[in-house]
Amino acid sequence: MSVPEKLYEGKAKILYTTENPSILLTHFKDDATAFNAQKKGQIIGKGEINCAIATELFGLLEAAGIPTHFIDRPAPKEMLVKSVKILPLEVVVRNIAAGSLCQQTGLPVGKVLKTPLVEFYFKNDELGDPLLTRDRLLLLELATTEQLEQLRTQAQQINQILTKFFQECGIILVDFKLEFGLTPNQQIILADEISPDTCRLWNQSETDPDGRVMDKDRFRRDLGNVEDAYKQVLERVMATKKSQN
Repeated sequence: MSVPEKLYEGKAKILYTTENPSILLTHFKDDATAFNAQKKGQIIGKGEINCAIATELFGLLEAAGIPTHFIDRPAPKEMLVKSVKILPLEVVVRNIAAGSLCQQTGLPVGKVLKTPLVEFYFKNDELGDPLLTRDRLLLLELATTEQLEQLRTQAQQINQILTKFFQECGIILVDFKLEFGLTPNQQIILADEISPDTCRLWNQSETDPDGRVMDKDRFRRDLGNVEDAYKQVLERVMATKKSQN
């Protein structure tokens, strides 16, 4: 029996080998970072909560025909996934103005966008994950024209599915980040995770700008009750999935 090797450790997860070279084991950490790891801390129970939420949302997307890297969840903080070559891009989908979009454009926080905005960021910590134009992205050969269109189409489809689902959870999906990978046969599939770490989520029934936050912004902005917010997202996701079955 081969001993698992650590392949990669990121800010929120650790990837290990398994006996099957086409399958990896992802361990979700409680560590929390913000502002390109300039702020660090821990959110107790985050690893287990995010793994559970990601499991449910990957299942939701798979059922809707969106291919993902998810295989199984063998332990509370662990996920078996298909081994893929991660594209060095963060695909961000925005439904409502918040965060860097407001800082860079002057749009007021909370402005509902007429159509969802899909943006591409270079996944590069040294450069600060910069926003890229289409031409710069092609110049750097981070993806082909065809792959870009596939990424945009899949991101829009995922947004439609998740927005509807979160509405049923009583949650507003403000924006979120996606990562994709290439399988050995060059198919683009959804990878990484979908969780309060990667989504901006607001409580539908809360009008207070700080009180409505149910995601990592509570950690970024020192709003407190971070663990409770993450737990509440998981409880609503599980309850909604149960009611749909």
